[in-house]
Amino acid sequence: MKLLLAPGFVVLASLCARRFGPQIGGLVGGLPVVAGPILLVLVLSHGKHFGATSAQSSLLGLVSLSAFVGAYAAICRRTGWRVTATVAWLAFLAATAVLSLVSVTAGAGLALAAGSFVVGLALVPRPAAVATATELPAWDLPMRAVTAAAMVVAITAVSGALGPHVSGLLAPAPIVTSVLAAFTQAQRGPQETLALLRGMLVGFFAFAAFNFTVAVSLPAWSTGAAFALATTVAVAVQLAWLVVRRGGQDIRAARALPTARPN
Repeated sequence: MKLLLAPGFVVLASLCARRFGPQIGGLVGGLPVVAGPILLVLVLSHGKHFGATSAQSSLLGLVSLSAFVGAYAAICRRTGWRVTATVAWLAFLAATAVLSLVSVTAGAGLALAAGSFVVGLALVPRPAAVATATELPAWDLPMRAVTAAAMVVAITAVSGALGPHVSGLLAPAPIVTSVLAAFTQAQRGPQETLALLRGMLVGFFAFAAFNFTVAVSLPAWSTGAAFALATTVAVAVQLAWLVVRRGGQDIRAARALPTARPN
């Protein structure tokens, strides 16, 4: 799972961004396809109690993930991707260090996570314009996949030894987020990167719904049932947002049509 799901998902989100635009690519990239397997590995390795506690703490980890997105968006228009990614990772780690001292219920964690997404959407500027399509090198998608796999292996290698709380905080580490953001900034520029990051912030609502469902259902349900329910909830949240988004586009298109005047 560690070596296949995260790289495959990075490739899928990258292809969605190319086909449907960076905001949809970010929306797909916001799904918990990396954190979900990490939490499942923790449950299988350390038991359901460890996994439920980690899932609860991962809601606070999403606040750190919002800090990563906010830091990346704040400086990506002024610096290159290497500096931007480094500063954003430092913001994530600093927020994680602070939140490691905090323990909240699953409901409070969900509220804090959702609040951080709302703040992020308010702070991350809307892109002025996006770049035109360009030919990408053949090594682009394989390199994205290898980068994601390396980060997943590194994080899961250390998380289990840190206890359930810190393991949960690290589960939403910006693996997919940093790979997609860095490659997008390097190849398409900061404006398209901002569109990607805004799409991810919207996708994180489904991410939070997944983690919350695992946290509250795992103590009473089987592992398979808890993760199946959490996946269903996350997909339902994403589909609901897509329906709302499509409805908003239709309304804006209708308003843009010229109004016929009577003779």
